[in-house]
Amino acid sequence: MSKKLRINQYRAMWLLVFFDLPVMTKKERKSAGKLRKKLLEDGFTMFQFSVYLRHCSSVENAEVHEKRIKKMIPEAGKVAVLRITDHQFGKMDIFYAEKKIKNPSGVIQLELF
Repeated sequence: MSKKLRINQYRAMWLLVFFDLPVMTKKERKSAGKLRKKLLEDGFTMFQFSVYLRHCSSVENAEVHEKRIKKMIPEAGKVAVLRITDHQFGKMDIFYAEKKIKNPSGVIQLELF
């Protein structure tokens, strides 16, 4: 195998799809749902509600999926595709916030007499 064709962290790519679609009408909600479904069928995973990602073994493979995404774009809204290397993706920090529980404002004392 030639050096050029080897899969490595600089050749492998991640495709991130960001979108902001209107969902005010039934037609718009259906259109947004259709995009989400097609992304999942194409091997994407939901990263956040309007952010999907997919690993691609090469730039050429990423280009194939980008072309598919262009065909999926609904009439309204905004869709963006970002291509980053596996190396760059590996440097991402992901933080999970813990839900803080609010302490009760006052304690009620029960008296028995």
